[in-house]
Amino acid sequence: MSSAVPELRDRLREGRLRQVWRGVVGADAARRTWPEHLADGCLTVHVDNSPWLSELTLRSGELVARLRERFDGIQTVRFVLGPLGGDTRSTERREARAARALSRDDVREIDQAVSPITDADIRAAARRLLTTAWKSPSR
Repeated sequence: MSSAVPELRDRLREGRLRQVWRGVVGADAARRTWPEHLADGCLTVHVDNSPWLSELTLRSGELVARLRERFDGIQTVRFVLGPLGGDTRSTERREARAARALSRDDVREIDQAVSPITDADIRAAARRLLTTAWKSPSR
């Protein structure tokens, strides 16, 4: 399914990345950072202050190597100043970006993509994932 919807592959990878982020970067850096977005092998990480931004930028080669050990396809890390994932302003921006409505053709295409799946729970999960991916502003 992720090969049919490339954005889905990156979104799933982002979720797994966030789960192990603390183990990859360490507790101190994890408190100051949030892996925000993965696209085309580039992971964008929000950093909450300039000193940490500078420190992590200097360590980016080491961090990319650690990330590659766990996740194939990550080629670079881009650190930017910004709110962390738990920040409500960041959440509001993500929700506003994801507000794109699906057309009838989009819904029909999603239904066709999940129709071969025989298990109802898996089919429903796949439909939710595809719907979220198709609502993405990068689509």
